[in-house]
Amino acid sequence: MASFLQKLRARDEAKFFGVLRQAHGPLAAWWWVAVWLRGLLPACLAIAMGALIGAVQQDRPLAGPLAIVGTIFVLLQVLAPIHQAIAANLGSRTAAWLYDQLTVACVRPPGIGHLENPGLMTDLTMARDFDLGITGPPLSIAMGFIGSGLIEMIGGLASALILAAYSWWAPLVLAGAWAATHWLLRESAVWRDRNTSEVREAQRHADYAYRLAVDPPAAKELRLFGLAQWTVDRFLDRRRRVFNLRWEATRLRERPVLWSLLIVLGANLLVFVAMSRDAEAGKLDLGRLVTFATAAVGTSMIAFGGLSWALDGAAAPAGAVVRLRQAMEPAGALARGTRRAAGMPAREIRFRGLTFAYPNTRDPVLDRFDLTIPAGSSLAIVGQNGAGKTTLAKLLCRFYDPQQGAIEIDGVDLRELEIEGWRKRLTAVFQDFVRFELSLRQNVAPAGAPDDAVLEALAQAGAARLAGLDTPLSKAYAGGTDLSGGQWQRIALARALCAVRLGAGVVLLDEPTAQLDIRGEAEVFNRVLEATREVTTILISHRFSTVRRADRICVLEAGSVVELGTHDELMALGGRYRTMFDLQASRFAAGEDEGESLT
Repeated sequence: MASFLQKLRARDEAKFFGVLRQAHGPLAAWWWVAVWLRGLLPACLAIAMGALIGAVQQDRPLAGPLAIVGTIFVLLQVLAPIHQAIAANLGSRTAAWLYDQLTVACVRPPGIGHLENPGLMTDLTMARDFDLGITGPPLSIAMGFIGSGLIEMIGGLASALILAAYSWWAPLVLAGAWAATHWLLRESAVWRDRNTSEVREAQRHADYAYRLAVDPPAAKELRLFGLAQWTVDRFLDRRRRVFNLRWEATRLRERPVLWSLLIVLGANLLVFVAMSRDAEAGKLDLGRLVTFATAAVGTSMIAFGGLSWALDGAAAPAGAVVRLRQAMEPAGALARGTRRAAGMPAREIRFRGLTFAYPNTRDPVLDRFDLTIPAGSSLAIVGQNGAGKTTLAKLLCRFYDPQQGAIEIDGVDLRELEIEGWRKRLTAVFQDFVRFELSLRQNVAPAGAPDDAVLEALAQAGAARLAGLDTPLSKAYAGGTDLSGGQWQRIALARALCAVRLGAGVVLLDEPTAQLDIRGEAEVFNRVLEATREVTTILISHRFSTVRRADRICVLEAGSVVELGTHDELMALGGRYRTMFDLQASRFAAGEDEGESLT
C-alpha cells in the first residue's frame, strides 16, 4: 500500500493538484468545494425529485420538497459561472506561480551546470512556454475543463452510490459498463502516451522552428538564404508530428465504439428492465423509481474519461517545474566559501593541475592544465575552437568547479572564497553578452553606479555619443533606439570598465570585439589596456593584431598549454603561435593597412 501511494504521489497529476494549493491555498480550496458541490448536487436532485413525486403521489405537503428541489436547481445554475470564474483565476495564479518557481530554479544556483545539462532540457522546454497556448490551452482555460471532468466523475460515482440503495448489483453493472469506455476508447491512454519522450522531442523541434520564424535574430538569414518557406514547412511538419503522436494516444482502436455501444446498451437494458419489473410488481413506488432511474442515467457521467486530456496538458508542465525545482539546485550547486575576496588577486592567479569535463560528457575539456597569471598583468589566450578557452573563463568566474586540481587566488583555492565576493572582484565580456532592453545607464551599470562612472566607462569604450543615459536601447519602447552589433559590443565593454571603477580587480574578455573591424578592435583594446593598467586582464581572442599587445600570450591546445611567452618570443620560437599568426596574416594583401597591423 505504501508503495502504491508513493507511485501515486510521483505522478504529474498528483503534483499538479499539490501545486494548486501552493499557488493559492484559499482559492484552491474554494475550487475544490465548488467541484464537490457541482458533482454531488445532480445526485441530490435525483433524490429530491423522487421525494417530490412521492409527496405528490401520497398527497403530502409539497412546500418542503419543492423548496429543496428549487434550492438545488438554483445552486446548479449559480455555481457554474462562479466556479468558472474561480477556475480562471486559480489557473492564472497557478501559471504565474509555476513561472515564478521556474525563474527562481533557473537563477538561484550559483553555477550554470543546470542550464547546460541535456538531461534537464526536455523538462525545461516543457515548463518554459506551457501557458502560451502552444502545447495546450492556458491554465486559466484548462482549469475549467479539469473541473468539468472531475464534476462528471464525482457525479457519476455519487449516482452509482444512490443506485446501490436499489440493488447491490445495479451500480456495479452500470458503473462498470460506463467505466469500460475509458479503456475501450483509449482516452485514458492520454495519461501516459501523450507524455512520452518521443512526443516531447517532437514538441521541442516544433517550438524551435516556431522561434526561428517569430524571433528577430534569425530574420535576416531566413530571408537572405530563402529559408522562409523551409521554416514554415519545418514547423508544420514538426507540429503535425506532435499532433499525430497525440492522436495515436487517443485514437479509436480495434472497433471500440461497437464494443462500447454493446456493453453500455446491455448494462442499461438490464438495469432498467429490472426496475420496470419491480415497479410493475409494486416493489418500487413512483418516487423511488424516479430517483433510481435518474441515478442510473447520472451514472453515465463516469463515461469516456474527458478529464484525461485536460489534466494531462496541465499536469505535464506542473510536474516538469516540480522536477526542475528539485534537480536544478544540485545540478547548479557550488561549494560556498567563507573567505573574503577583497583586494584579490594581489599576487597571482594560478591554475594548478586543472581537469574539467562538462556533465554527461566523457572527454575532459581541460586536462591537468597549469598556468600562472601575475596580478596586474595582461594575458592573451589563443587556440583553435574547442581548445578550452571559454571553459577557462567559466571556471575562473566559478560557473563550474573542476573535477581535479584548483584555481588559486594568491595561494587560496577559489572554492574557499565567497562566491559573491569573488564575482564582485571580477568582470567580464562574453561572446554572447546580454543586450538588456533597458536604458543605456542600466545597460552599463545594471546594479547601479554614479553617472560620472557610467559616462567615463562609455568614453573609455568609445561609446560616449551613442545615446542619452535614459534612452531605452530598443525601438520597442517610446523614445528607444536600436544599436548595431559593434555598438552593442562597446556597451558591453563599457559595462566591464564601469565595474573596474567600482572595484573589480580582474577583467576577462572573451572575444569582446568580434563585431568590430581590426582598426576598431585595436582602438578599443588599447583603451581597455589603458583603463585596466593596474588590474589583471585576460583576453581570449582569435585576432593576433590584438593579442600581441598583451604582456604574455598563452597558446591552448586540447586543454593544455603548448606555448607561453611574449609575442616576440613566440614568433622567434617558430611554433604553433607563429603558424597561426602567419596563416592569419596571409589573408591580407601585402601593404594593406590591416595586413600591416599584423606585422
